[in-house]
Amino acid sequence: MFDLLATLATDLPDGSGFMHRVFFEGEFLGKPVALYPWKLVGYFGVLLFAGRWLPQLLASKKAKQVRMPRVFWVLSVLGSLSLLSYFIFGKTDSVGILANLFPAFVGLYNLVLDLKNGPAVD
Repeated sequence: MFDLLATLATDLPDGSGFMHRVFFEGEFLGKPVALYPWKLVGYFGVLLFAGRWLPQLLASKKAKQVRMPRVFWVLSVLGSLSLLSYFIFGKTDSVGILANLFPAFVGLYNLVLDLKNGPAVD
């Protein structure tokens, strides 16, 4: 599997292709910043993966006990897949790949169980 990932990502970070071209350059807090589309995919993944805790918190607060609403698992899967694509194709970082591969499987497994076993708690 890692050979396949390495093969897929071998030629990508060389700066060729639309996803590797800088589309914004500027400054943030006095430091130079360059954004490219893969970076936005990574930010989107972080936003989804971190944002999954807000609906979980609200569902638990409403029920006055721990709840894991379906949207938690949806955001987990989408966030993990976005981060995986960033780390495979944009950054080619094996640590990031491994850090997001397991949560993607767990989130997908729990989402399938939730869909199979009844209505979500929202």
